[in-house]
Amino acid sequence: MHSLAQEIQVFSKNRLKKQCTRVTTVTGKKLLERRSDGGGEDQVEELEEGGGCGFVEDTSLDLQVGVVRPFLLLASQDAAHVFDTLRRCKVSHVLNVAYGISNLFPDQMVYKTLQILDLPDTDITSYLEECSSFIDQAQEQDGVVLVHCNAGVSRSSSVVIGYLMLREGLTFDDAYSQVKLARPSIRPNPGFYEQLQHYKP
Repeated sequence: MHSLAQEIQVFSKNRLKKQCTRVTTVTGKKLLERRSDGGGEDQVEELEEGGGCGFVEDTSLDLQVGVVRPFLLLASQDAAHVFDTLRRCKVSHVLNVAYGISNLFPDQMVYKTLQILDLPDTDITSYLEECSSFIDQAQEQDGVVLVHCNAGVSRSSSVVIGYLMLREGLTFDDAYSQVKLARPSIRPNPGFYEQLQHYKP
């Protein structure tokens, strides 16, 4: 199996036709989407950092819901905006830690919104007690809480990691591993990562 770097080296520019789209995701990851001509499967390759890539709107929904605990789920805003997904996962409470993302089902769900900016110098640990109390509330009511931000990668994952450290006494490494297992795409920004590493509940 080739490494990603080898694949990228083999992939020459003369094969970049119109069916190739460079995408920079909201998390800064650079992807190359290649449409197949012969009706085969489309391919998506992750590109190494560097090179000026513009933004292409990502229209594919991320409906993957990570089950961290039976009562604690982690996802992107996409999953939080699809009622069938919420119902299938038995979600009763939604913790929205995105900035500027509306809550679509206020009559069917209990919402808590904290508009947190995904910036390394945002003090993510200052929100953990309030977030954890809401998660506790859902659990006490035999509910299921979905924690989401925009991409379900940095802010929401940091909150869930912090919750496990605060309420279950897990070390950062253990909490991070468990959340990563539930939702492999998580990647707290460097500031959040460092704050959580040094977090002493």
